[in-house]
Amino acid sequence: MPSTLDLSSPAKINLWLKILGKRDDGFHEVSTRLVKLGIADTVTLTLTDGAAGIDLTCNVPGVPVDDSNLVCKALRAFEVRVGQSFGWQVHLEKRIPHGAGLGGGSSNAGVVLRAANELTGSPLSMEELLKIAAGIGSDVPCFLLETSAADGTGRGENVTSAEFPWKLPLVLIKPAFPIPTPWAYKNWASSAELPGVLYAPQICPWGEMVNHLERPVFEKYRLLPGLKSWLLGHSSVRAALMSGSGSTMFAITTTDIQAAALAEEARQFCGETAWVQATTTL
Repeated sequence: MPSTLDLSSPAKINLWLKILGKRDDGFHEVSTRLVKLGIADTVTLTLTDGAAGIDLTCNVPGVPVDDSNLVCKALRAFEVRVGQSFGWQVHLEKRIPHGAGLGGGSSNAGVVLRAANELTGSPLSMEELLKIAAGIGSDVPCFLLETSAADGTGRGENVTSAEFPWKLPLVLIKPAFPIPTPWAYKNWASSAELPGVLYAPQICPWGEMVNHLERPVFEKYRLLPGLKSWLLGHSSVRAALMSGSGSTMFAITTTDIQAAALAEEARQFCGETAWVQATTTL
């Protein structure tokens, strides 16, 4: 009989993302903290009793459902590691936008990897799963961990659980355009700061919030630095930052009521093409 798991696949933000330099392998050395959010996709994974293969469906048109999807890459890598092929049915109920810097695809891959291991009798240890995840994408290992926050080093794939006692209300704003992560890193070294825009670390009880990828992204996508300045102009906003390589900007407020009010104001400010969501850290 088929066995099925319904999985919550949360988004993340980077409370900080510091680029320490370029590595010999072409990637960049980073130091980052990822924190999971209350907004999540739902992933349904079924281990079938039929022929081996992956049947992937999604509620959002345009999301790839072939082997280019990180979920398929995760399942293929799992099968290679255990030396056995299986029949899988996967449905993605997406709520996290694509190309947003919120880790939606990485989260899907991470939770599917953990669930595949569970459905097949847990043949792999967490250490082995983390190694597989690191080969899929830098953010994927974070979503294997049970904790709400993780610190990433290397190219981000070396993760350790982090204590995070805060539950922060926040607003996410993603303009209609995505930003390719490789492009942002490629242009980091040659980029320059725009005058009048806050790039300096914002000192908060949970750490110094800064994102070095704002420099190349803001230089090209001028809407985003304007949006950051607009957010920081609100007395309810404790800090505002771009998440990952963008294009999502987020603002942390003091209360949930403030976050809801700011989200409504942001919808008016940004127009109908922007995706705006009030949520909290987990």
